[in-house]
Amino acid sequence: MLTFIGLGLYDEEDVSLKGLKAIQEADVIYAEFYTSRLMGSSIEKMEGLYGKPVKVLAREDVEQHPKENVLKDALDKKVVFLTGGDAMVATTHIDLRLRAKEMGISTSIIHGSSIASAVCGLTGLQNYRFGKSATIAFPYKNIVSEAPYDTIKMNKQNGLHTIIFLDIDREKGYMTVNQGVELLLKVEEKRMENVLTDSLCVGIARAGSSDPCVKADRIDRLKSYDFGGPLHIMVIPAELHFLEEEALNEFA
Repeated sequence: MLTFIGLGLYDEEDVSLKGLKAIQEADVIYAEFYTSRLMGSSIEKMEGLYGKPVKVLAREDVEQHPKENVLKDALDKKVVFLTGGDAMVATTHIDLRLRAKEMGISTSIIHGSSIASAVCGLTGLQNYRFGKSATIAFPYKNIVSEAPYDTIKMNKQNGLHTIIFLDIDREKGYMTVNQGVELLLKVEEKRMENVLTDSLCVGIARAGSSDPCVKADRIDRLKSYDFGGPLHIMVIPAELHFLEEEALNEFA
């Protein structure tokens, strides 16, 4: 049996009661923190709450060798697989569930709070007005991906907001809103377009914590704003509904 459990947004206390019960009843606990992580917690704190050891897997363990760990144990044991945020949001988790089904392993999902809904709550931007999301990756060999810029452009043309996820890298660390803005503006300068000129941008840091930071301003002004510690995420809004505008004025 393999149960996927979303741990929520910030620390070990964000897990649901149903999720905590399943963890405590499990024979083996696996976790991955390469798609997201709980910045207000640690493995030691989690193990203290669960009363059991947690085996943390690297990306290659989950995506390339799951039959040697998670799936092998799930054939005859109760296994839980922990992720930050909500389970099944990342493609890698869906792939793991499909592999489990192919091996005849029963699976279930216990959901957790998601950054997708937290962004709406913290900013007041309406959830049904979001289009396709995008991720800004750290440049590879000094090449800046233009894909996020194209997504923003498409969404703006359709009157939709864009959530921009920011890269997590073992060597480069956690991308900040400031770095994300800088990379987007580099693409705009290269392409000599005006998708982001004078555009509103919203930066959010530490969603789910007791001190989240939410700041809305013209995109070029956010380059120098101090959002504090990770994790960060951005939103490029389309034209605002009057209630969205009022909420951003009051809360951001």
